[in-house]
Amino acid sequence: MWFYNRTMLLEGIFAAVPTPFYSDERVYFRKIEANMAHYSRSLLSGMVVLGTTGEGAMLDDSESRDVLRTAAEATEPDKVLIAGIGRESVHATVDLAEAAAKLKYDAVLVRTPTYYASNMSSPAILNYFRSVADGSPLPVILYNIPRCVPYDISVELVAELAQHPNIIAIKESSGSVEKVCELIACTRSAPARTVAVTPIFEAVTGRMLTPKAENSGSFVSADQLGIGVAVASAPLSPPVKTRSREVGFQVLTGSASGLLESLEAGASGSILGFAACAPQACHEVYLAWKDHDLKLAAEKQQRISGPSLRIVGQLGIAGVKYACDFNGFYGGRPRMPLLPLAARERSEIEGLLAGIRN
Repeated sequence: MWFYNRTMLLEGIFAAVPTPFYSDERVYFRKIEANMAHYSRSLLSGMVVLGTTGEGAMLDDSESRDVLRTAAEATEPDKVLIAGIGRESVHATVDLAEAAAKLKYDAVLVRTPTYYASNMSSPAILNYFRSVADGSPLPVILYNIPRCVPYDISVELVAELAQHPNIIAIKESSGSVEKVCELIACTRSAPARTVAVTPIFEAVTGRMLTPKAENSGSFVSADQLGIGVAVASAPLSPPVKTRSREVGFQVLTGSASGLLESLEAGASGSILGFAACAPQACHEVYLAWKDHDLKLAAEKQQRISGPSLRIVGQLGIAGVKYACDFNGFYGGRPRMPLLPLAARERSEIEGLLAGIRN
C-alpha cells in the first residue's frame, strides 16, 4: 500500500467541467485551456476534470492523460483539481490515478465499474474501492451516480469505506437529500484527518506547495552559455504559509437543486455540472449560506433549482455544453452516440439562463 500522507479539504463549490471537441470529435485542447483559465478567475473552490460532465467515459486512456495534463497546466495553483479516473478494472483505474498524481492533481473521483453489473455485489464493490485506494497515490473520492451506473452504493458500504485512510469523501449524485443526511450520519465515526489549510482556512493544493522559480521564462542565449558567462538562477517563490485543520469524512452533493438543504444537513460542499455553465450563481448559494443569511441563500437556491433540473437532469451533457456556450465558456457538441440539442431545446436553455449570466 502506498499513498501520499495527506488529505484534501473539500469545501465549497466545485465545477464538473466539460471536454470540448472539434466537429470531427477530436479533443479541442485550446478550448480546455481557455475554460480552465476562465474557471480559475471565478470563486469556485476547484474543478473536476473528466467526470460525468467531462465525458470521461467517452475518452480513451491516451486522450484522458492529455486532457488531464492540459487542464492542470492551465489552472491556477489555488484551485483544487480532481481527476475523474473511473475504469472497469482496478489496474486501469490505479494507472490513471498515478498519471493524475504526476500532474499534481489533488484527489481522484472514482465511480463503480459498469460492464459486469450482475457481478457487482457489495463485497465486489467494497473490494474494488479498497483496492483502488490501496494503490492510488492520491486521496480517493467515491462517486455514487446511480442514474449512470447500474449500482447505488449503500449507506452501509460507504460507512465501511470511510474507515480507509485514503478514502476521504463521497460525491453523492442520487439527487436524494435524505441519502446525503444518512451518509453524513453514518460517517461521523470515520477517523479525523489532518489537512493543510491557508491562514484563512481554505484548501492548500499540491501545486501551491511546489516551488516555482520567479521569471523562469528568462532567456539565456547560447553564446552566453558557450563562453561560460555566469547566469544567476531565478529565486524560488516563497513557500505558502499553512496551518493544520482536522476534518472527518467529507460528503459532497452532486445536485444543484438540493445544494442548500445538503449544506444545512452538514455537507461540506458540492460538485456540480451546473457550476460548469453558472459557477457564480452556484457559489452565491454557498456564500449566502456561509454568511448565515438563509433567506438570501433560499432565494439564490430557488433561482438555480429549476434551470439546473432541466439543463443537467433532463437535457444532460448536451444541455450543459450548450449552456456553457451560451454563458461564456466553451462546450460544443457532445461525443457520439450522445446527440446535440434541437433548436427548440437551445432556445429553452437561453430562456432559463437569461437571468443567470456570468
